Amino acid sequence: MSKGLALFALLMRDMKLALRSPGDLINPLIFFLLVVTLFPLGSAAGEAHWLAEKGGTIIWVAALLASLWATDALFRADFDSGMLEQLALAPEPLWFTLLIRILVHWTLSGLPLALLSPLLGIMYGLDLGHCGVLLVTLLLGTPQLSLVGAVGAGLMLGVRRSGVLLSLLILPFYIPVLILGTGALDAAVRELPWVAPLLWQAMLLMLAVTLAPLGAAAAVRMALDG
Repeated sequence: MSKGLALFALLMRDMKLALRSPGDLINPLIFFLLVVTLFPLGSAAGEAHWLAEKGGTIIWVAALLASLWATDALFRADFDSGMLEQLALAPEPLWFTLLIRILVHWTLSGLPLALLSPLLGIMYGLDLGHCGVLLVTLLLGTPQLSLVGAVGAGLMLGVRRSGVLLSLLILPFYIPVLILGTGALDAAVRELPWVAPLLWQAMLLMLAVTLAPLGAAAAVRMALDG
């Protein structure tokens, strides 16, 4: 019972800390919406079929770039304030504390992108079934982006103005997530079997949940020791 209360308190603390900087959460969401909505506005009326085919890919790429933007601030404020040093000395394992932080980060940044995707898919001409597939791919994929991004954010803690370096570091690891997410939706649109890419996404998500917090904790400790 006490462990459950401690977990809840840690979750609420991280939620409150994240909400103190709303710009870090709202800016990636605004960027996502701008990128996704500008494509249909800039396309001719005769390209509606092309938008229906490629709309899911556009939404996925926009979500990936928005997640990449939000990742740099994942641990930065706690590192600058010295909070990460206190967390590293706390009785709770550092990887567990960072996993809670990643969960909060995804809840406030990745989850809204996923929940908005069906509405944006309708704007691109996707039917309700395909919008459902798009939603599932993003619900499986965006947590992976946050988990992998957390490892990169930990490695870049000691580097000032690390946005470009962080992008170069973690973008290659985002590619499999993008390929599987867009591949499942593309197969659904073409009326081909699309469950297999979702199963691969689920497997990668379990692998990321298992390994990414450990990698992020090791990266944070390296930054603190350096």
